[in-house]
Amino acid sequence: MRKNLLTVIALTLVFQSYAGGGWVHNKYKGYFKVAQNMIRSPHFFDSDGNTVDIPTVSLYTSSIYGEYGLSDNLTAVAYIPFFVRSTLNKVEFRQSGNTIDGDAINSFGDTNIGLKYGFFQNRKVVMAASLTLGLPLGSSEVSSERILQTGDGEFNQLVKIEASHSFDKAPFYASLLLGFNNRTKGFSDEFHWGGEVGFTSERVIAILKVYGIESLYNGDSLGNAQSNGVFANNTEYLSYTPELAYIINGSWGLSASAGFAFSGKQILAAPNYSVGMFFSF
Repeated sequence: MRKNLLTVIALTLVFQSYAGGGWVHNKYKGYFKVAQNMIRSPHFFDSDGNTVDIPTVSLYTSSIYGEYGLSDNLTAVAYIPFFVRSTLNKVEFRQSGNTIDGDAINSFGDTNIGLKYGFFQNRKVVMAASLTLGLPLGSSEVSSERILQTGDGEFNQLVKIEASHSFDKAPFYASLLLGFNNRTKGFSDEFHWGGEVGFTSERVIAILKVYGIESLYNGDSLGNAQSNGVFANNTEYLSYTPELAYIINGSWGLSASAGFAFSGKQILAAPNYSVGMFFSF
């Protein structure tokens, strides 16, 4: 059971939260979402994909995500984790009575900004290409007094191409994506791939997302961040995330999701839960 659970942390959440697939917004149209994510994990996927026990790590992320049409073909995208709290539980050994102190940190998180260009927008299969820049604005310093982080300290560039199709005779859509993430400071580059299917109605949107990250193992063995198993190098996973959104009116809505996994390496092993409120215009 443990191997079927995966933390999709703040860093990797960015890659799954982008709404739109191959579609882009028209000029001056957009989508904004305020979300709260929660992860609490006493388990970790090691470098061989096995699940091991660790002192419980928790990660709480408050974020703003936005898409805004600069033109009918070009959309600006941003993910801003404006408050991230990470905690590590205290460990007490029953036989010896010795303890290992816990830790906690509150900070800004690593931020993503990007541009997404749409083409073939009037055809049955629409496509879009995007460039996302990962800005190392979180806390990545590690010392003997503090081992928790809210970022990995490296600047990365993710290039993606996405394709989507909306079915004419049924309220369903499907999307596919491929991506390459160039990472710096000793972190290995990554190959990204994924897909999603969705059902849409006047009030309810149901989505199932699948997302995979595979390391190219071309960086240093550890990179610059390995302290708490959240921002490790050579992270890999294959995840699935069901999401449900309810449209309150034409512009406002609520959403909830839970992220799980088929497999993982170098990442916490626990579900990621998310709730949010969105606004489209």
